[in-house]
Order: sequence, then structure tokens, then C-alpha cells
Amino acid sequence: MTPENPFGSKAASGSGFGKRSASVKSQSGGKGAQPGACPPARLFFRRALTAAAQVRNLASMIEASPDIAANLAQVRARIEAAARAAGRRAEDVHLVAVTKTKPAAAVEAALRAGQRLFGENRVQEAAGKFPPLKATWPDLRLHLIGPLQTNKAREAVALADVIETLDRPRLSDALARAAEKEGRLPQLLVQVNVGDEPQKAGVLRAEADAFIEACKKRFGPLVTGLMCIPPLQEDPRPHFLWLAACAARHGLSVLSMGMSADFEVAIACGATHVRLGTAIFGARV
Repeated sequence: MTPENPFGSKAASGSGFGKRSASVKSQSGGKGAQPGACPPARLFFRRALTAAAQVRNLASMIEASPDIAANLAQVRARIEAAARAAGRRAEDVHLVAVTKTKPAAAVEAALRAGQRLFGENRVQEAAGKFPPLKATWPDLRLHLIGPLQTNKAREAVALADVIETLDRPRLSDALARAAEKEGRLPQLLVQVNVGDEPQKAGVLRAEADAFIEACKKRFGPLVTGLMCIPPLQEDPRPHFLWLAACAARHGLSVLSMGMSADFEVAIACGATHVRLGTAIFGARV
């Protein structure tokens, strides 16, 4: 975007440099002055300041723009190191790049750097961003990782490769109906509220076993694992270990746990998928 030119013809013709009497009349509030009008000299400097601010903002945006390819390389190196420290193979830990609020251009930059798994929180945002990208990169896979409303179930089923947030019977019903209409169903993860936090989505711990079994009975092998977001102010390790034990108890192989601040701990606890956004794309605006 090119900032408005403060030295353009309009500013020059109305600046008053060649028409002192009109300028003085306007500034003094005499006859002919418009109520609330900005004196020409003040208007000139206001435009100049606005243009300078726009240039500064553009410069700061360019400076703050993350090097997505470099960030991905660093994250992958950290994943490999964490897996090796845990006695695991790095290829058994999959990176889900979370693109919430990020533009399609950021996704394309990650795709060019070799990333193929992406996570979005909202169906509407994913629907506006990913179908054209999938047409160009057909091996792109999309995970929906945010709370899912039942009225968005059909759109989610049509769009996603994996839905990570199955957490209640009503959503299970909605997904089953959507699958009948769409003729497909993505892989499903059951989200467990490992901290039993009232403000968070996910089935409560005490109800998790029964709900997981009901989902397995209904959807069969499409239920592949579990997902969690541990409490922010607590050590995540006990929560990750609890989720890993729960998955093992139900014969589920996928564990989506760990984000930018704690993914190395999650890998040590058995995570197969880690969901990182800030570490790759920078802070969200």
C-alpha cells in the first residue's frame, strides 16, 4: 500500500502559500471559513505526519514478519532432539502447524518449506483459506483443533482430514448425520479436559472412558486417538502422562498434545502430534 502523498496537488493548491489573504481568513475564523475546517498549514503537517506513521507501521510489519522457513527448521530440530532424548524416533512425532488468524500467504510459505500438516481453530476461517491451497498442494492435510459447534459439523466433515475435538454426545450425533450426507468422515480424536476446567472444551476425566468407548463403538477405527490442552498455570507433565495412559487403555495410537510452550515435555510423555503456531508464525495479532 502506498501512503497518501502529503505533497500532492490537492495539498499544494489549498496550502495558502500563494493566497495569503484566504489563508489568514480561514485561520482567523472570518467569513468563508468552514466550521471545523482544518487550516491549510495544519492540514499539510497532519498529512505529513499520517504518511510518516504509515511508513513506520509498514517498516515495523516488515521487520516483525517471521522467517517461517527458518522457524520451521528450528522447530523440527527441537522435535528431533526431544524425541532422541526420550528414546523415540523423530519421524514418529508429527508437527501440526497452527495457522489461526494467519493469512494464506503464511500457509504458502510453510508449504514451500515442506510443511504439510496444518491446524485451524475455526471452521469458517479454514473454509476461506484451505480449499484453494489444497488444489495446489493435494497432500496438504488439515486438522480442526478448536471447539466445534454442532451446526458446523457438516462443513467440518466436508473440509477436514482430522477433527481433534470430539467431546460430547450431541457433537457425536451431528458428525454421524453429517457423515451420512457427505459420504465421508474424517479421522476423529476425542478431546479430554484433563484439568477439568469449566471454561475449557473437552470431556471431563471421570466421563472420558465411557465416552471414548461409545465413540469407538459408533465410529470404529476412525477414532484414532486423544487430544488435550493442559491447564496453563500447572506442570503439564502429569496431564500428558494421564492422557497417554488413557489412550493406551483404549488401544488408541494418536496423542495430540503439546504446544509452543510445552511440546518438548509432551514428546517425552509420548505425544505423536504437537500443535505449534507461535513458534513458527510469530505472535498472533
